[in-house]
Amino acid sequence: MTRVLVVDDERGVREGLARALKAASFDVVTAEGLAEARVILAPADRSGAPIDCVLLDVRLKDGDGLVFLREIQERLSPNCPVIMATAYGDSERTIEAMKLGAFDYVTKPFDLDALLATVQRAARQRSLERGEHAVVATPPASPARAQEHKRALVGSSAAMLSVWKAIGRAASSDAPVLITGETGTGKELVARAIHEHSPRAKAPFAAVNLAALAPTLLEAELFGYEKGAFTGANARKAGRLELAAEGTLFLDEIGDLDLSLQTRLLRVLNDRRFERVGGGGEPLDFSARVIAATHKPVRPGSAGATLREDLYYRLAVIEIALPPLRERKSDIALLVASALGRTQAKAVSEEAMARLTSYPWPGNVRELVHSIERAAAMCGGEVIDEHDLPEAIRSARPRAESASSDASLSDPGATPYDELPLRDAVSALEKRLVARALERAKGNRAEAARILGIARTQLYAKLEEHGLGK
Repeated sequence: MTRVLVVDDERGVREGLARALKAASFDVVTAEGLAEARVILAPADRSGAPIDCVLLDVRLKDGDGLVFLREIQERLSPNCPVIMATAYGDSERTIEAMKLGAFDYVTKPFDLDALLATVQRAARQRSLERGEHAVVATPPASPARAQEHKRALVGSSAAMLSVWKAIGRAASSDAPVLITGETGTGKELVARAIHEHSPRAKAPFAAVNLAALAPTLLEAELFGYEKGAFTGANARKAGRLELAAEGTLFLDEIGDLDLSLQTRLLRVLNDRRFERVGGGGEPLDFSARVIAATHKPVRPGSAGATLREDLYYRLAVIEIALPPLRERKSDIALLVASALGRTQAKAVSEEAMARLTSYPWPGNVRELVHSIERAAAMCGGEVIDEHDLPEAIRSARPRAESASSDASLSDPGATPYDELPLRDAVSALEKRLVARALERAKGNRAEAARILGIARTQLYAKLEEHGLGK
């Protein structure tokens, strides 16, 4: 039987989790704090059944859960999967936990179905590792973080929690990363966060926007050039591949890269060597990690895909998809508060906030930040009011009006929600959201559940309830 250690200093939470886990046929051991957990995990206690999984609260009265995670990884039980739990949606702690090797990071209040599924996955991993010779690396030291990126990675939504987990996992790896998402979702910020949490943090972060230069100029920018390579090349110049050194090379808008340069870049990634433009001597070694980003479709087989298939698979060893702001509107208030911190304004009125949450944000987080900065400059005081906002935001339809109108557009026979009884309106909206998530996930139910922020078992129930599961 899988043995789970629950470490939480809140008695009600600890006992509730124990009951739920026991009902799901897990063997449960509990600890009120780190001191008690150390005794249970210590080698001297190994006469009993070993611990297969630890469910560890981040903030405990007698210590920091992240510090104890490192202790488990390095000394107490190196191969034991640890699931971190917290009531706080903290981006830095999520990233740090995943970088240190946490199996997963869950937030309170718990979705018990999702939590039980996570514990089951962790137990399965543990049983598989017992049949292999697992190698456990010492986690890298935590590098200094840039305040700008800490402010930008804001949100408490399920979508942002998934992004933070992905950043943490990517930071602990050296594999190439492909970041996808609409313009303004923060792709470069995520790339910088990966770099700053990685062992390469003290080395350069060399960024180049591949859509900003013509192919001939871009080749020289990427690879550098020798003196006399072309008219105006009066001295040797190092390119971004060379300047990145042992750090990170960030290729923004990789979907705009010319096909001839795609071929050359693929050769560099495969051979880890390159030549400057006009070179003829010994090739230079390429040692940097590559992170690429694009707002264009690049996955092979997708409509309008712009990347060579072999280059896509070389870059997308780890792929992080950033959600548009309209799919995580619960984060808008936190983003507004973060943006206000860089202005003289200190608050927004209720009317202004209503407008901000009703707006669809085609420019995503970047547009929101610029809108707050502009409004702060226009308001002439400390509180941004509705009339201080840009015209596009002031004229946006209220959310309820937009929802009913959108429903009518997608289904000409649909009845506006405000004409239905409350229960029927909620059911109709729920059905539409579930159907849209399935469509976005191309029928993948696990992905649809992630988009909706619910457990897979909940999704199955909704599919059956609304007749969408056939």
